[in-house]
Amino acid sequence: MTARARLEALLAGADVEVNGARPWDIEVHDERLYPRVIAEGSLGLGEAYMDGWWDCRQLDEFFHKVVRADLGSHFRLTPEALWLAAKSRLQNRQNRRRAFDVAQVHYDLAIDVFEATFDKRMTGSCGYWKDAADLDQAQEAKLDLVCRKVGLERGQSVLDIGCGWGAFMGYAAERYGAACVGVTVSREQADYVRRRYAGLPVEAQLKDYRVFAGEVDHVVSMGMFEHVGAKNYRTYFELARKVLRQGGLFLLHTIFSAERGAAIEPWLNKYIFPNGVLPTVGQIGAAVEGLFVIENVENFGAYYDRTLMAWRANFVTHWAAMAARHGERFCRMWDYYLSSCAGGFRSRRISVGQFVLSPQGVPGGWRLER
Repeated sequence: MTARARLEALLAGADVEVNGARPWDIEVHDERLYPRVIAEGSLGLGEAYMDGWWDCRQLDEFFHKVVRADLGSHFRLTPEALWLAAKSRLQNRQNRRRAFDVAQVHYDLAIDVFEATFDKRMTGSCGYWKDAADLDQAQEAKLDLVCRKVGLERGQSVLDIGCGWGAFMGYAAERYGAACVGVTVSREQADYVRRRYAGLPVEAQLKDYRVFAGEVDHVVSMGMFEHVGAKNYRTYFELARKVLRQGGLFLLHTIFSAERGAAIEPWLNKYIFPNGVLPTVGQIGAAVEGLFVIENVENFGAYYDRTLMAWRANFVTHWAAMAARHGERFCRMWDYYLSSCAGGFRSRRISVGQFVLSPQGVPGGWRLER
């Protein structure tokens, strides 16, 4: 069987056609695509898209169908995937030295890329769309939900592990009168926080979470746990417990997978989130044993599909300017990242949610502050 016939047969199992008429069908521009994907798997598929070898009018729905059909399991393991899996098992890919890798590849990109993609607060995690009409509302609703879930009060202090561009810290300081300190491995993020929130009780520290020293009333972490790695889960929660004052709460906002894996797939690992890995709910539960009581878990994974599509819509409106500054190949990479992740969440193979954790259990039980 030729490489083309093999790939066409695999895609047919996900209801995708080569050069078909439906929005999720792929249009092939270069015949070299077929042997490349058969030989290199998802990495070859993504790099071929960046190179312009194929297109799809509705890339997010293509990935929804591919992930839902679990097509990845039908490809033989490539040397790249095998090496990534071996490194993930044998090494601590998220140790202190490697913790800064993801900043160099992703978070330290030019700020205009994120400004073209995110909401007005530059919130780099899933929005909460329950009563929201647009991205700005969804992100503010999420930030407010976090504040209410930890029962944040004026004058209290909060540590944000992986503070990003400071969206939560700025919101908590402005709306709740909180004093916030965040840690990030991205110099660009730390500098941005210092500029945007100068004059507010907001501090960004450029460091790995493991070396943070201090004591706070509450701890929050949004979209960072995916960079921690299973070998470090216990250390991560021990740090959170150590810095949390009596009576405080820890809110963990993270993506989680339905299946345990040693690493995210090779294309995302190379181009977007090096050393990333998605936890399972079971891994989180095991890692907090003896440290925290799990007070509440909320899964709103479908909201990340909507968030990613809103991010993509924002970016597409700035495509010409982004291509002029960063190149067409970069724009195709960014589109592939946003669309493939949206399809993944739409398939429900991955989810996102929030865990409310207390050191000794909330007397009388935890409840959401209104």
